Parts: sequence; C-alpha cells; structure tokens
Amino acid sequence: MKATVDPDRCQGHARCWDISPEVFDLDEQGHGRVIVTEVPAGLRKKAADAAANCPERAITVS
Repeated sequence: MKATVDPDRCQGHARCWDISPEVFDLDEQGHGRVIVTEVPAGLRKKAADAAANCPERAITVS
C-alpha cells in the first residue's frame, strides 16, 4: 500500500499525523507529508483511517 498527500489540497489540520505518525509527518508550514515509501501491513488501517479523516480528502491510499 502507498499513501500520498496532495499538497494543493492539504490545509494543515494535522489529522493524518495525529492518527498515523508512523506514516505521516508535517512540513514547516504544518502540512501533511508521507514519510514512508511503502506502508507496512501493520500500519495500513491507520493510514486508511487518516485518509478517511482528512477534511479536504487530500490523502489517497492504494
């Protein structure tokens, strides 16, 4: 599974980082970014939960 954050849609609510800090981090402006190339099996649910909780739907997981 891979996760991506669309930087044009992210508004910096930090829900992704709050839910799954093992997969997401925040940049200098507080916008989400992915910190792992491939989401490990044990973190897939957390990454999917982070995507589902993004108000701007800026996160995709596939």
